[in-house]
Amino acid sequence: MICGPHVLIVDDDDRLRDLLKRYLTDNGYRVTVASSAPDARRFLSGMEFDIMVLDVMMPGETGINFTKDLRKTNDIPVLLLTAMSETEDRISGFESGADDYLTKPFEPRELLLRITSILKRSDNYNESAKDSPLSLKFGEYIFDNITETLKHGSEIIKLTRSEVDLLKLFTTRPNETISRSELCSHSGVDPTGRALDVQITRLRRKIEPNPKDPRYLKTIWGAGYLMRSD
Repeated sequence: MICGPHVLIVDDDDRLRDLLKRYLTDNGYRVTVASSAPDARRFLSGMEFDIMVLDVMMPGETGINFTKDLRKTNDIPVLLLTAMSETEDRISGFESGADDYLTKPFEPRELLLRITSILKRSDNYNESAKDSPLSLKFGEYIFDNITETLKHGSEIIKLTRSEVDLLKLFTTRPNETISRSELCSHSGVDPTGRALDVQITRLRRKIEPNPKDPRYLKTIWGAGYLMRSD
């Protein structure tokens, strides 16, 4: 019986779904497949998944719109698949709340490596949580490193996996500038692109009174980013 991580594949291409299901199953994953966003919602309402692989260009509700809506209630890691390779398309994917982005056509091996990388980051952070500072406080916000929750007073702020990963790193080094290269390596994103900037912008929208003039998550020009902590 397969008892590895559980992957939800959402794609309207029957052939690709079957191919990825066989490949990932052969590599120790549990796989459930859905052909549309409504199908995926039904599975998500009754089953637990470790990661979702989601096609962008589906009829009806697109993968981008589905991810945006999903992020209101669910922080499952999302890996987007798309035939579009333009930079703005990739940025739209990250802005929707996705954790990674893979352009079609691709080798199944590359998909496997990306899934493994996302899950490994999550596992590593969970394993090391006990050795890290317990919380990070900035203004009226508190990030709990153990439960991986961000609170604003009594309100719990929904976070994506990428946002949790960033806050966990900032928790270990508050009031210290962390270089772009280290943040990119920590988040598993391309250091030559804008993926990190998109993630930072998305996080600022959740924690800053004025995201255009950040009070807590500061840009240190030419060096990286710094999280001011109380």
